[in-house]
Formats: sequence, structure tokens, C-alpha cells
Amino acid sequence: MRTTKILIAAVLTGMTAGAVWAQKSTAEGIAEYRAMLADGNPAELFEAKGQELWKQPRGPNKKSLEQCDLGRGPGVVKGAFVELPRYFPDTKRVQDMESRLLTCMETLQGFNAAEIAKTPFDKGEQNTVTALAAWISGESRGMKFNLPQDHVQEKTMYEVGKRLFFGRGGSHDFACATCHAVEGKRIRLQDLPNLTKNPGAGAGFGAWPAYRVSNGQLWGMQRRLNDCYRQQRFPAPKFGSDATIALGVYMGVNGKGSESIAPALKR
Repeated sequence: MRTTKILIAAVLTGMTAGAVWAQKSTAEGIAEYRAMLADGNPAELFEAKGQELWKQPRGPNKKSLEQCDLGRGPGVVKGAFVELPRYFPDTKRVQDMESRLLTCMETLQGFNAAEIAKTPFDKGEQNTVTALAAWISGESRGMKFNLPQDHVQEKTMYEVGKRLFFGRGGSHDFACATCHAVEGKRIRLQDLPNLTKNPGAGAGFGAWPAYRVSNGQLWGMQRRLNDCYRQQRFPAPKFGSDATIALGVYMGVNGKGSESIAPALKR
């Protein structure tokens, strides 16, 4: 009897160790896969296109975006991404990178921002916004996130984002926090970062825009959040809505001090 118990204990210990090893090796394998692809990240093609579009006279006004103010002054791109979303006095609202680009495209180039916001992803001027976002984020690669929280609207948006993050709803009673508020969660082979604090908040928020290998597309943060709402069975948010920007503020502030790796590579 004693021998049998010892054998059973040994088998169970081996099974547990094997499960831990398998989980660890899977996660490490994904990390190695991303590292191998990183040198040839297709997002670089979008970055090059975005840089060209920034300088190119376009729209009804035949103007470039070189005087667009992303928060550090007209035309200053480097370092802007790691301080977005932030409050802008001219629009009197907190904006993220993509919604701010719509403002510049409208005021400088004469495009209709509302029409672009209604355009499906990967169509028309939405492609322009995505390429510009890739280039702008790439110009801050390696810099640390430091979203401002000085203006009352910035502080308010953080609190709104926090409420939205933990708010449950939809047919499945999901919240962002269902998947992204604890350590060590996974879905299939995908690690789920804890977006309430570092390092998860910095790694999660700081990776988008990102090129998705699974569908061969570059996704900005607006599209990433749109898909999260879809998976929660929520109605799709409007492009550049205050809800998506508030969530960006919440994650970005939580990720303070982390280095930006955008545009990153995702599965």
C-alpha cells in the first residue's frame, strides 16, 4: 500500500511539473517567435508610408500635416506619442493620437473628420490615419510613457476610464478587467497582461499600434479597443469616442515609466 501511494504521488508530481513546463515553454516559444520576426516587422512599411503622408500636401486645402500640434508644439513628433492621450486647448477635450490626427487633417488639410471617423477600418482615409499613427509612434520608440495628469479633464478621463475598465455588461457580463486585471491569465496561447499596473500596463498599452501576423493588418489603439468591445459582446464604440480615449488614459497612466515598443508585432 505504501509503495502504491509513493508511486501515485510521484506520477502526480510529474504531471504537475510537466504542466508547468509546458505552459512556460509555450509562452517562451511565442516570445522567441516574435523576436525572430521583429527585425522584419511589416509595420516598418506603414511607418515609411506615414512619414511620407505627414509631409505630403493633401486634402481640399493641399496642405501637409507638418504644422500639426500633437501636444509638444506644431510639427514636433518625437516624444509626442508617449504623452498621449492629453488635453488640447484648441479642441477643449482630451484626445488620443488617432483622434488628434483627425483634428489636424480637418483643420489643416480640409478633410471631414466626422466622415473619416465613420469610415470602416482599412478603407479610405482610415488607412491614412493608421499609417500616420505607425510613424508617429515609431518616432517615440524606446521613450518612457509619461501621460500628463495636470488638467482637470485629464484627471476626469482617468477616472472615467477606470470605471469603464471595471464596468461589467453585455450578454456575457464581461468587463475589460475580466481578462486584464490579474496576473498570469491566458486565452489559448495568448498571455493577457494585467493593465492595472506595470509591467502589464506598459507592455499592453505601449505596444499599439501593432502589426497582427494572424490577419496581415496594422491595428491602432482605436481598432484594438473596438475588437475588445466586440469580444465582450458590447456594441462597437464610435471611432475616437470619449469612452475609448478614457480607456487609453487609464491604461497609459498606469503604464507610466514603461518604454514604448510601438509599432509592435502581435499574433
